[in-house]
Amino acid sequence: MPILKKQTVDQDVLTLALDRIRHIYDLFDHVAVSFSGGKDSTVVFNLALQVARERGRTPLRVFHFDEEAIPADVEDYLRRMAQIPDVKIEWYCVPIKHRNACDPKHPYWYTWAEESRDLWCRPMPPEAITQIPGYDATNPKNRRTIPEISSLLFPPELGRCCMLLGIRADESMTRYMAVSHREDENYIVSHGSGFGGTNFVKFPHVFKGYPIYDWSTSDVWTAPSALGWDYCRFYDLLEMSKISHSQQRLAPPFGEEPFKALSMYAKAYPELWTKMVYRVPGANTAALYSRTDLYGFGELPDKPDDVSWPDFLAIQIRKHAPVLQKKTSERIKKELTAHYRKTNGDPLMDDTPHPITGIDWKFLLAIAVRTDSKNRRFAFTNLNRSADKYEAARAAAEAGLSEDGTRY
Repeated sequence: MPILKKQTVDQDVLTLALDRIRHIYDLFDHVAVSFSGGKDSTVVFNLALQVARERGRTPLRVFHFDEEAIPADVEDYLRRMAQIPDVKIEWYCVPIKHRNACDPKHPYWYTWAEESRDLWCRPMPPEAITQIPGYDATNPKNRRTIPEISSLLFPPELGRCCMLLGIRADESMTRYMAVSHREDENYIVSHGSGFGGTNFVKFPHVFKGYPIYDWSTSDVWTAPSALGWDYCRFYDLLEMSKISHSQQRLAPPFGEEPFKALSMYAKAYPELWTKMVYRVPGANTAALYSRTDLYGFGELPDKPDDVSWPDFLAIQIRKHAPVLQKKTSERIKKELTAHYRKTNGDPLMDDTPHPITGIDWKFLLAIAVRTDSKNRRFAFTNLNRSADKYEAARAAAEAGLSEDGTRY
């Protein structure tokens, strides 16, 4: 399926987002907002509330998955939003599977897990909803991620349903690709599948809507100021901590992307931080060294001359927990298979991207060392610039390409 290119239009992003939400209200029987309290979902929340009022479809249904390791500022903000008369917030505190990049031996942690009650980062809020019909989280093996269980909030009797999310294309290549396959209604995506109980099931009546997919980070921060919206004060601390706008995320900072915020928690929320250290293995170490080679950042390891690239990648992969070893190995195999298929068997260079696929062994090494549990690392190509460079590198290595051409 081709990926469509970006186009410039005459309308502003605010007008376009409101038009998209109005169209979603025309198409669906039931509309709800997935609300983290973060900057993007704040925009979607306010725009959806405006349209719901226009259409006489209030109260606006809003659901929030409490991620436990969050500061009091988030709770305060949620309660302020819940006081709006025509808003109904559902506040879920259930065991959810989250990535832990702080400790390779413990790749996941689970919010509000009963077996970890003594280590919870916060007391459970009085508004908490602790059970979701069809979701049995008593057994850790049955616990799922938020996207996997969110469809359970939309039983078939509600009709055709759409959950609105603050997904933006400029945040990652994955999100860009999600909205670049269709010209019409590209911001409406079938939810497809999820988990009911312990089984993988289809939810054909549930869709996801991305009404602000074309907003920039600047747009997201301009809107609350220009339109007088409330926002979570957590972001004020991120700003004072000099974390760039593109890196400011309201989420437990234990995954690969939010690592930079770990040390900020220690400074801004010392009591919460003390609990976070004991709650998630490796948190304290990651706060100190998350951007160093201890966690795969900085310089990548050098491959010895007497070790082949596949063997060297395998060595790096074995340093991770078994579940991540499998996922990382599968990701690299997928990249290699696609490369050889698209190029009719062209070899990979050490650090020269192929002009068609954009990958080289160093790109795959970065995945092997740092993992990519959310599939957010993509190779980029520039055919005009890369072709000559690749051919020169290939000619220079012509005598020793046997290893580079090895299939996984």
